[in-house]
Amino acid sequence: MSSQASARLKHLSLGVLVLQTTSLVLTMRYSRTLTEDGPRYLASSAVVSAEVLKVAACALLVFRENDFRVQALSQLLREVAEEPVETLKLAIPAGIYTLQNNLLYVALSNLDAATYQVTYQLKILTTALFSVSMLGKRLGFYQWLALLLLMAGVTLVQLPAGTQGAAKSEGEQASASAGSQFVGLMAVLTACVSSGFAGVYFEKILKETKHSVWVRNIQLGLFGFVFGLVGMIVYDGQRVRQFGMFQGYNAITCVVVGLQALGGLVVAVVIKYADNILKGFATSLSIIMSTLISYFLLKDFIPTGLFFLGAVLVIAATFLYSYESKPAASSPATV
Repeated sequence: MSSQASARLKHLSLGVLVLQTTSLVLTMRYSRTLTEDGPRYLASSAVVSAEVLKVAACALLVFRENDFRVQALSQLLREVAEEPVETLKLAIPAGIYTLQNNLLYVALSNLDAATYQVTYQLKILTTALFSVSMLGKRLGFYQWLALLLLMAGVTLVQLPAGTQGAAKSEGEQASASAGSQFVGLMAVLTACVSSGFAGVYFEKILKETKHSVWVRNIQLGLFGFVFGLVGMIVYDGQRVRQFGMFQGYNAITCVVVGLQALGGLVVAVVIKYADNILKGFATSLSIIMSTLISYFLLKDFIPTGLFFLGAVLVIAATFLYSYESKPAASSPATV
């Protein structure tokens, strides 16, 4: 591949990642706050639907890698059946990812898109810590500095949220707003921890296996489907029996499910054609776009000086961490 074509693919993958990340956050937030007649769609149902779509997309990619031969399907099933222990290893990250995906719906039901985007970058911190403890990765001085900046930035972003909510009203309404903010924050923090652990655990499995990443994603998706289905039956079984699994689905819901399912595939393309610095640049652009759209279109966010300062620190930390990790080719890569 020529350098010019490679550069085009690099920038194209960057643009797709920014578009996917921003669109997912904003459409998910919009879908969870949209007022409509009838029941709202179930987050657990959306998670299950996304897993089915992800498995189908990965299976299609496996067929493509094998020139669309039917034998590829039998070979894939044989690999899963003949190595049950290796397959079962993926049950742990699949269960954690299922929990994380449900938590993201809770978070975006209680936080505006801009605050969520900035706070969710704490997954860089949790991933780094799990990489050090589980993969033996060594971080440089600037990476540790970046993690400190990241924590400071997220803290600043959260500071005005409580006072801002309290200033809008008094008594019960202010208390409800603060409670909602706390629920959203706890959901994001838990999702960050689960994302860091599951990502590093999955990377560890990938480094110890001969199978392609698409085959592993199919196995991961199958476990995710089972766990998601069990969770939906346990927590939303009564509503499913009453109104059906696809209650409240509309065009926006389908877009959310599609974006969530294809997100991992987009990241895989970016990792292949881009680098860590461009991934950091994509994250920064996504934060900025989410902030602007939340303020001008969704009108659910009022920026403050502390928010902007915190967002700048988070963006700077993202660049600093990515820049430091690029030359360390001998170290395990962070998922």
